[in-house]
Amino acid sequence: MSETSGSPVVTLAPSAAARVAAIAAKQAKPAILRLAVEGGGCSGFQYRFGLADAPDGDDSIAETDGVRLVVDPMSLDLVAGSVVEYVESLGGAAFRVTNPNAAAGCGCGASFAV
Repeated sequence: MSETSGSPVVTLAPSAAARVAAIAAKQAKPAILRLAVEGGGCSGFQYRFGLADAPDGDDSIAETDGVRLVVDPMSLDLVAGSVVEYVESLGGAAFRVTNPNAAAGCGCGASFAV
């Protein structure tokens, strides 16, 4: 991601990097996770994850253990300072964004408000 004071604007936790690497290997794709924010969800905005073939020219990029996380400039405004983790619990397993910009969120953690 764009560097600010030597640290990435969005961080990909090792748990998420390992999961992305495993998914990418199964699908024979590069280990690049795209995080985007879209309007919708029960709180106003929702996170969207997907594998990317390559970063776009204006994407911010963070790398952990050889896995890249890419975020477009519009989404980056809403997720700056966030950490993307992969969490497994009794309720299931999912990528989770810990977003300091979110003023409110939903119970499932998939949408947020600013």
